[in-house]
Amino acid sequence: MPFSVNGILGTLALLLLLWRAEELAEACSCAPVHPQEAFCHADVVIRAKVVGEREVVSGNDVYGNPIKRIQYDIKQIKMFKGPNQDIESVFTAPVSAVCGVTLDATGKKEYLISGKAEADGRMHVTLCDYIMLWDSLSATQKKSLSQRYQMGCDCKIVRCPSLPCTISAPEECLWTDLMIEKQVHGRQANHYACVKRSDGSCSWYRGVAPPKKEFLDAEDP
Repeated sequence: MPFSVNGILGTLALLLLLWRAEELAEACSCAPVHPQEAFCHADVVIRAKVVGEREVVSGNDVYGNPIKRIQYDIKQIKMFKGPNQDIESVFTAPVSAVCGVTLDATGKKEYLISGKAEADGRMHVTLCDYIMLWDSLSATQKKSLSQRYQMGCDCKIVRCPSLPCTISAPEECLWTDLMIEKQVHGRQANHYACVKRSDGSCSWYRGVAPPKKEFLDAEDP
C-alpha cells in the first residue's frame, strides 16, 4: 500500500505532539511532605489573601524566548517565617505542567503560602510548596506555625514506605499517614509535630499547647 509524504509527516507530527504532552504532564512531580517539613524547608511562610493576578515577563531563556510567570498581588496577614518585610507579590509558573500554582485572586479566600524568597518583598511558589486554604488547617497546624514546627526543624520526618517500618536514628519521627490512612493529610499531618527534646532525640507531640518540660525531658521517645 503506498504511503503519502503528507500522511507520514502528519503521523510524525501527531506522535511528537503526544510525546510532548506526556513530557509536560510528567514534568511536575512532587513527593508528599509533612507540613512541618514544608515549613522547615521554606524560606517564607505567610498567611495572606490574593487580591490581584497578571502575567509578567521576567527575562529571557537561553534561546532568547521570554520567560513568563504569573504574578499574584497579595495582602499579607501574618508572617510565620521569612524576611523582615512584608511580602507583596507571589510569582509562579504559568501552567501546572511546570509546577505553576493557581490561586483565587478575588481576595475572598485566605491561604497559608510557603515558598522561596525573592528580592524586594517577593516570593516564588510551585505545586511542590505547601499551599493550603487557611480554613482547611487544623487548630494544631495553625498553632504549630508560630513555634512548634520551628522547634522540630533539626528533626527528620521519615516516611514509612511499607509495614513494618522503624526509625534508624533517635532524631527521626516515623510518618505513617500514607501507609496506614492512604492519604497525605492524615492524623499525624493534621495533629502532630515532631519535636526535639532535651536529650537530642525527637518525638511526635500532639496538642495545641506548647510541649511541657516533662515531655521535653522524657527519656523514652
